Amino acid sequence: MAYGYGTGGTRAYGTNEPRGWKHTANRFALLPLRIFLGITFSYAGLDKLTDSAFLSASGTGSIGELMTSVRDSSAVPWLVDLALKAPAGFGYAIAIGELLVGVATLIGLFGRVAAVGGALISLSLWLTVSWQSTPYYYGNDLAYLMAWLPLVLAGPTVFSLDAMRALRRRRMP
Repeated sequence: MAYGYGTGGTRAYGTNEPRGWKHTANRFALLPLRIFLGITFSYAGLDKLTDSAFLSASGTGSIGELMTSVRDSSAVPWLVDLALKAPAGFGYAIAIGELLVGVATLIGLFGRVAAVGGALISLSLWLTVSWQSTPYYYGNDLAYLMAWLPLVLAGPTVFSLDAMRALRRRRMP
């Protein structure tokens, strides 16, 4: 176990742990994305939960009005029909889901599960609300869906409860 070189920089003497700026950059690369998505989804959930108009079944700015307006242009009208059976309940489900996904992403708790949840929320919003956007890249929900995928694959690597739990498991005999 001598001092060696690797793709991530140098290796610490007597260990297999890479050192150097490339390794550090790789470890922290997804942290800005995780913070952005965590804050954005937490805010979106709180914004919906505190907006009484959004959580109404009908009326200006309500989830019911939104679902009715996108029903015919949606890629999955059956999903919109399902939401229209209980629009307020669907609004609460989306808002609470966004809040839980956002907080879990920020603190790094069950990070991959939270990222899958965020991806599913973004996918459902893209297929319903943003589907009619032309050209397709005007619909921001597709970009959010793509942003969740690296976190699904890598999970929270630093500054997370998941990383702390993994370290604790490795240290146990």
